[in-house]
Amino acid sequence: MTNLELYELEGCPYCAKVTTKLDELGLDYESHMVPRSHSERTEVEEISGQTGVPVLVDPDNGVEGMPESDDIVEYLETEYGS
Repeated sequence: MTNLELYELEGCPYCAKVTTKLDELGLDYESHMVPRSHSERTEVEEISGQTGVPVLVDPDNGVEGMPESDDIVEYLETEYGS
């Protein structure tokens, strides 16, 4: 059981890339949908230092706010892949 959290935006293709990988690996995660407006994404900014999504949090492994879909997919593959 993982404690993964994903900050994402409805309809975001980069977020979809990450959720697809999470599903492929059979990982449970808590989804946090963020507002469309970057100026309203204060929670994401506090966690990752920027307002873009997706952002992954994996407290079990010390990941406090990883941005960039390609980096997240690579991390998930390395950490949780077979």
